[in-house]
Amino acid sequence: MSSSGWSAQFLGMFESLGMGSRFQRGRRYARVGNVVSLTISASLVVALVRGDDDKVYRARLALRAFSNGDWAAVERDLARQALFTAKLLAGHLPAEIDEVFVKHNLRLFPDNLGELALDCNCPSWDVPCEHLTAACYVLADSFDTDPFGILAWRGRSRDELLHRLHQLRGLGSGAPAPAPAPPAPALPFFGVADLPRAPVSAPAVPGTVRRPDALLDEAEPLIVAGVSVTEQLRPLYRRLAG
Repeated sequence: MSSSGWSAQFLGMFESLGMGSRFQRGRRYARVGNVVSLTISASLVVALVRGDDDKVYRARLALRAFSNGDWAAVERDLARQALFTAKLLAGHLPAEIDEVFVKHNLRLFPDNLGELALDCNCPSWDVPCEHLTAACYVLADSFDTDPFGILAWRGRSRDELLHRLHQLRGLGSGAPAPAPAPPAPALPFFGVADLPRAPVSAPAVPGTVRRPDALLDEAEPLIVAGVSVTEQLRPLYRRLAG
């Protein structure tokens, strides 16, 4: 598996924690194709991973998506820099783009394991288990193949970002850029036990980046403190999909 470029930045955090030995089995799973699907949505990566017992397990990695306000600030900065805009509109994610996020106290990749919520429905007590670590390797490889998946995980699909840059730069129709969307409702960051349930049968292609609203239609309702988080998120996801 690849360990360079964007993937190296993602895997570096796990390696810094001395988890190399635990990752060896997951790396083997990834190499032999045991990760049968990988889907990236806003905040959530879902992988279906075949174990040594020939059963398919669902591994999930949750990372907080950036707010609408954060994205609006980043997009304005990107639109001011012609070189960045040109590369992005040409389908390339500049290696220096992380500097723009850092300027706004944001980072594309998590700095520590505590920023991730990890969950797998296998019987292992290890977190991360071999299914999760296999998902990490395939996810890292997908970032080298299509780095826009990094942005999708943080809440902005490629199409949405490019559309916004077109508007801010006055390209295309020349219509003025819309006002930033109102901030997302304040919701607690769900724990591992509360992660939305994606069905094992959900069709997906390894490395596919889906629109952020797709997950809500597939997941079981998420209830936190008697409040339906799914329904609170639905209007926001519809705006993102518009």
